[in-house]
Amino acid sequence: MNVSRFTQPVSIFVGLGFAREVETVGQAFEMLNEWTGSRGPAYATALGVCRKVLEDGGDIETARLAFETFATSRGILAPDALVLAARQAADEWLTG
Repeated sequence: MNVSRFTQPVSIFVGLGFAREVETVGQAFEMLNEWTGSRGPAYATALGVCRKVLEDGGDIETARLAFETFATSRGILAPDALVLAARQAADEWLTG
């Protein structure tokens, strides 16, 4: 599998909140193929862009951006997920 590296890894949460650094187009494609959560337009776009880069080249950073957009849309982008979790905990504490 192609190991085209991103200029900067995309940090996502997987499983029970474990962080994972996705550093290559191949890793992003593999993660997308294993994704069992809800899908949508961002998923389809990221999968298609990563597949294109792996099969016949393309812009690696476009694949990174598409993957990051997917991660954001699913709430698994690490920095975004931390902010969301803190906000939810604060809301529960204030209303509970």
